[in-house]
Amino acid sequence: MRDSTTQEEQRAVARVCVKVGQILLQHGAESALVVDLTRRMGLALGVDSVEVSLSASSMVLTTLADGHCITTARRCPDRGINMQMITQVQRICIMAEHGIADRRAVMEKLERLVPMRYNRWLVLIMIGLSCASFARIAGGDLLIMALTFTASSCGMLVRQTLAHRHFNPLINFGATAFVTTAIAALGVRFQLGNQPFLVMASSVLMLVPGVPLINAVSDMVKGFINMGIARWTMASLLTLSTCLGIVLAMNLLDVWGWLA
Repeated sequence: MRDSTTQEEQRAVARVCVKVGQILLQHGAESALVVDLTRRMGLALGVDSVEVSLSASSMVLTTLADGHCITTARRCPDRGINMQMITQVQRICIMAEHGIADRRAVMEKLERLVPMRYNRWLVLIMIGLSCASFARIAGGDLLIMALTFTASSCGMLVRQTLAHRHFNPLINFGATAFVTTAIAALGVRFQLGNQPFLVMASSVLMLVPGVPLINAVSDMVKGFINMGIARWTMASLLTLSTCLGIVLAMNLLDVWGWLA
């Protein structure tokens, strides 16, 4: 049996490891990376092994040192995909492995991590430009690009506002798709530009849940079947919500432009 001081040290390492996994899971890291970094952090801080069990919204972690196990669990509510947070955690893990940061320094650095947010107006403009570029690539003229930029920018404004007010993501995606399609449908109704249906098709591309789908496939391929299914289900629900918003707007305006 280990003395109380050593057990307390192992308990502190377990808290650091679960904090690492919690941050990674909350910000969209794939499951293999979460397990790998928590294990590496534990080994760097002196325990013999780290075992991790993941679920869609929580994780359970066990550290083993000198035959003594300590298990802890944490809830991991989704905080949005943020590669900057994942990169920072990887950097802290490397610092621990090279002996640059001890357990206390690692915990302090983890506690100080704050997600970097781009200026919302810059994001709005860039989303509008990217959707307009898709319309241009598909053959749209300058008027089509302008309509696509306007529709997608307004949709993004709705999405940011609802996210800021912590609305459910499914409601967020549905409402954003509705507003975006309603504005884009004006091009079809008044026959603006050379191919008005391109506005409706291009302006909602910002709602494709690309990262969740990629993570879902990656998890299933790498053996994390439960996590993959959970992420695939969530991505499918977001897609369904987007489709409902689009169909609702098309029904209300009686515009079926991209089906023509």
